[in-house]
Amino acid sequence: MSRIVLRTALVAAAATTALLLAGCATSTPAEDTTPTPGEAAAPALEGLVTEGKLTIATGETAYYPYVIDDDPSSGEGFEAAVAYAVADKLGFAADDVEWVRTSFESAIAPGPKSFDFNIQQYTITEEREQAVDFSSPYYASSQAVVAIKGSAADGADSIAELKDLTLGAMTGSTSATTLAEAIAPNVTPKLYASNEDAVAALQANQIDAIVLDLPTAYYATGVYIEDSFIVGELPAAGVPDEWGLLLAKDSPLTDAVTAAVDELREDGTLDAITEEWLGSGQGVTLLE
Repeated sequence: MSRIVLRTALVAAAATTALLLAGCATSTPAEDTTPTPGEAAAPALEGLVTEGKLTIATGETAYYPYVIDDDPSSGEGFEAAVAYAVADKLGFAADDVEWVRTSFESAIAPGPKSFDFNIQQYTITEEREQAVDFSSPYYASSQAVVAIKGSAADGADSIAELKDLTLGAMTGSTSATTLAEAIAPNVTPKLYASNEDAVAALQANQIDAIVLDLPTAYYATGVYIEDSFIVGELPAAGVPDEWGLLLAKDSPLTDAVTAAVDELREDGTLDAITEEWLGSGQGVTLLE
């Protein structure tokens, strides 16, 4: 065999071997980034306090019917349920929700926030919108007057009969605004740092009645203010009492949170949550 023929045969054999080895080799697959079943991808949201987590705030003490047993992480109670429904719409699993506490007044003050949104019956007002953002409303409430049986307010069935009484409410609240504008009392109202302080004053006979939002009034008279009753519902005064989720001013999350609330309203979830936690068959007289 000539050298040329031999060299040609060796080259052909080497090529054949290479092809066979290539056919037997195991290729390295590209990394599979598809989430496993049941594993949700982290939401791509900017401006979160903690990346990959949704930080929600509520009151330093949160009360029924808004939060059950002061434990918002249970998801039990009107606002706890709303918060988790919003989280779900934003793409967060319940385990990725973290709770913090704030006072009512500190949360609406200008400045950085320790939360992504805050839920504790914040009425949306133009004044507050100078310092913070709000989502679209998740609830609209009215205000009511609560008194103790046998007090000076017992038997009152009109606004005129409330004007000469000593009334109380939480400072900075829609209850206080409605008291001032709907009742326009002749006696200067007493304003308190919290509803709990106002209730304590009522129980100590320091005031004749207090103004509360209607869901709280139902609970107060049914559970924790002994011998109390709802005098009546007050007409709307000042701004509409629509509650929104509160966010830092110009938060990059505001649009997404608002869209989540809007979806919950449109698909009937908000109505279902409201009926479950705030529904009541009790009739209340509208005071005129």
